[in-house]
Amino acid sequence: MASSAVPFAVDRSVPALIVKFGHYPLHHGGVGAIRSLGRLGVPMYAVTEDRWTPAALSRYLRRAFVWPTTGEERPERLVEGLLRMGRAIGRPTVLLPTDEEAAVLIAEHADRLAGEGRFLFPRAEPELPRRLASKRGLHELCVKHGVPTPEGVFPDTYADVKAFAAGARFPVVAKNREAFERRKKPAVCGTTRIEGPRELMELARRWGPRPGVVLQEYLPREEGEDWIVHAYFDARSTPLAMFTGVKVRSWPPHAGMTACAYVVENEELARRAARFVQRIGFSGIVDLDWRFDRRDGRYKLLGFNPRMGAQFRLFENAARIDVVRAQHLDLTGRAVPGAAQRPARRFLVENLDLPALVAYRRSGYTAPHAPARASGTELAWAARDDMRPFFTMLARSLRPGAAQLYRRWRAK
Repeated sequence: MASSAVPFAVDRSVPALIVKFGHYPLHHGGVGAIRSLGRLGVPMYAVTEDRWTPAALSRYLRRAFVWPTTGEERPERLVEGLLRMGRAIGRPTVLLPTDEEAAVLIAEHADRLAGEGRFLFPRAEPELPRRLASKRGLHELCVKHGVPTPEGVFPDTYADVKAFAAGARFPVVAKNREAFERRKKPAVCGTTRIEGPRELMELARRWGPRPGVVLQEYLPREEGEDWIVHAYFDARSTPLAMFTGVKVRSWPPHAGMTACAYVVENEELARRAARFVQRIGFSGIVDLDWRFDRRDGRYKLLGFNPRMGAQFRLFENAARIDVVRAQHLDLTGRAVPGAAQRPARRFLVENLDLPALVAYRRSGYTAPHAPARASGTELAWAARDDMRPFFTMLARSLRPGAAQLYRRWRAK
C-alpha cells in the first residue's frame, strides 16, 4: 500500500535492491528499508539467506532473491550474482547495501555494476569504503584530518602484541582490524574489553603470527556518552539529510548493536561529521558512532559505516525523509526536501532491548541527554501494516536468544 501522506513525489518506476552478504537472517535494517520505500510504492527486492527470513516475508517485498553467502566468496562471483539479479529485475535499480562487505564490493566494482545502466548507487573513490570500514584506515584518516579518535596500535606480529602489553595502560579494547576478516577469520567476537597483560597474551596466542586486530584505549562508559550520526551525502559530499541521536542501550551491553536510541539535536556534532565526510570526499549513506569523552570534552569517532545503519528508521525529518528515501530521491533526479529532524523519537529493537534493559539497570549506566519522554516510538520489527516479519523474528530468535543468555549466565 503506497503512502500518499508525504510532501514529495518518488519515482516508482525505479526499484531498489537490498544487498547483504553473510548469514545473519535477523537483520531489522533491511526490513526497515523495504518498508520505508515500499510504503511509497517503490518496488522492493532483497538478497536473503532463505525464504523464511523476516525480510523475505514483508508485504512490501516484490521478490526475495534467495542466495546463501558467507562473505568469503570471490568478488567476481558476488558481482556476477548481483548482475543476474539486475537482469531479472529488468530495469535500473537502486542498490542499498546493509553491511560493509556489500558496500566495499559495490565501490570497488562500480564500473561493472553500473554498466548498461543496470544499477544506481552513489559513486565514491573505489578504495574509500574499504579504508573507512577498516579500523586502521579510519584511524589514519582521522589523524590526517584532525578528527579525535581513540588512541590505537595495529600489531603486525605476536612480538608487537607482547611489546604493547609490557607498557600499555589497561584496560584496553580489541577489535577486528578489517571488515572482511570478521567473516573469514575473526580474531575477536566484536569489541572485546581486556583487563590486563596476562589476558591480552592469552588471547594473542590464538591470533596467529599476524594478529588481525587493533588495540585501542578504553573510553570508560561512566565518563562517556554514545552518539550516532546518520546522513546522506550527494555526489559533491553535500549533506541532503543529516540526523543526530543518543544511543541509550546496545546488545551485547556497551559493545553491540543499538537496542534503544533517541533523536537528540546536536548541531556541533553534525557540523563535525559533515566536515569530515566532505574532507574525505565520501558520497552516500553513512552511519557514524561517536563517544563524547567527559574527561577532555571531545567527541571521538569510534566507527564509520559507509552504508545505512540498522537503526536508520529512528531518524526522519518533518518532510518524512530518512536516509534511504533521500538516496532514492537523489539518484532518480528528484529534490530531497530539507527540514528539521523530528525530535525525541525513540527506536527499540524488540528482541535486543529486553535483555539490554536488564543489563543496563544493573550497571547503572545512563545517557544524560536522552529525553525523559519519547515523542513517538519506532519499533524495529513490529508494524501494524506489516506484522509477518515480527512473528518470523520471534520464531527464529527464540532458540539462539535463549542460548546466548545461557552462555552469559554461565560466564558469570
